[in-house]
Amino acid sequence: MNTRLLKPVLLAAAAALALSACATATPYGPAGPDSRYGYSEQRIDSDRYRINFAGNSVTSRDQVEMSLLLRAAELTRESGYDWFATVNRATDRDVRLSGVRDPFYYDRYRPFWGPSWRYYRSGYWSPWRDPFGPDFDVRQIERYEASSEIVMGRGAKPANDPNAFDAREVIDNLGSRVPRSM
Repeated sequence: MNTRLLKPVLLAAAAALALSACATATPYGPAGPDSRYGYSEQRIDSDRYRINFAGNSVTSRDQVEMSLLLRAAELTRESGYDWFATVNRATDRDVRLSGVRDPFYYDRYRPFWGPSWRYYRSGYWSPWRDPFGPDFDVRQIERYEASSEIVMGRGAKPANDPNAFDAREVIDNLGSRVPRSM
């Protein structure tokens, strides 16, 4: 077998394998200067915070929302409160399309792979262009970001407020389900 033709195929397969190993969901942790993914908070008042959690393209909407609630519960406990209520809560979905040209598509500039097409143009057959055009793989990329403004309180949580959460229960229920940073 001709190794000159096999080498690019093996390199592409190795690169795809290496990239797929890096594709993991956003771990639970603070968003830092190096990464915009993770949680961030801003104190508004002594008992009020605005919290955000941004996930990458591999992080599901459920994971982003669970991470936001977990951060709200941890922040509530760290501040010395027992419960929190969400005042405003929203989850934004960012969608973009990414097109990648087929690496095995044949054209005259990369003649190492693929069939040679001919097509009829202006009265003659031309071997220089594929009538079907280069193949593109189009992928939809979704990214979620959740934000909430919370108010914290002490004592028993209000029983009649569906947006109120016991911070200790949230940590116990969601803490093990949210992947942590290394």
